[in-house]
Amino acid sequence: MVLIPAALASAFIEWWRLPAGVLAGGLLALINFRGLVRGVMGLLGAGQGMGRMIFLSQFRLVMLFLVLGIIVYLKLVNIFGILAGFTIVFAVVLIEGYRDARETGRADSLF
Repeated sequence: MVLIPAALASAFIEWWRLPAGVLAGGLLALINFRGLVRGVMGLLGAGQGMGRMIFLSQFRLVMLFLVLGIIVYLKLVNIFGILAGFTIVFAVVLIEGYRDARETGRADSLF
């Protein structure tokens, strides 16, 4: 819900590439966080092994760099927009995590 207003606001700076970068960076960050959650849950839940988690993490990182490299090379998006999208998603994940920890009484152990 935060990415779309940020992309609309960035349209006033640069019409097409900056909002596309914000949305692309946010989408890639969400996909990356989702993959991270699956990897950690898989490691904690079924105990499938550290090797598989390391391989999937490295594969996800290589794919992320490959996608970023392609869209920046083709000049489809603005690199600062991608950075803004990553930052927005990261900040929202941190804020929501802190809120959840505070509601469950675990916030004191965070600091």
